[in-house]
Amino acid sequence: MRHFAGLLIGLVATAALLGGGGWAVQQALGNAAASPAGGQKLWIALGAMAAVGLIVGLVVAGRVSPLATFVPSLVLLAWTVVYALDMNRALSFIPDQPSVNGIIRDAGFGDKTLLTTGVFALLGVALFIPVLIPSRWARGRYDVDEEYEATPEGSYY
Repeated sequence: MRHFAGLLIGLVATAALLGGGGWAVQQALGNAAASPAGGQKLWIALGAMAAVGLIVGLVVAGRVSPLATFVPSLVLLAWTVVYALDMNRALSFIPDQPSVNGIIRDAGFGDKTLLTTGVFALLGVALFIPVLIPSRWARGRYDVDEEYEATPEGSYY
């Protein structure tokens, strides 16, 4: 059951990384290009980046299941490998048509920036490291239901 929960958490973390992270990067870059840098949009973008960083940190440090980090790392590393092998195909996954909602289009442009600069490769490797730790796959010692064993009378233990 904990691996199923880890799978669901991994899907949420992937959506947060791709959607929230991409949108925040695009907003921050757009604000940095403006002549009076700063303002409310920049603070919102930095807050979104901090929230995505918090989600990634909790997923990496959490002990729910290694699938919680494996799912986003698999997506990020696979997309990076596709980008390294065929740049046009990897960039065609990004929605950029005018009919797409502006927020999703901004997230896509931010994802393009993160993909082409190698940030997704870095995050993918960082998220893959907890998968390699064998103790993450084993059930915790407090999760095991131990039956109560009565001690005989007159014994110390």
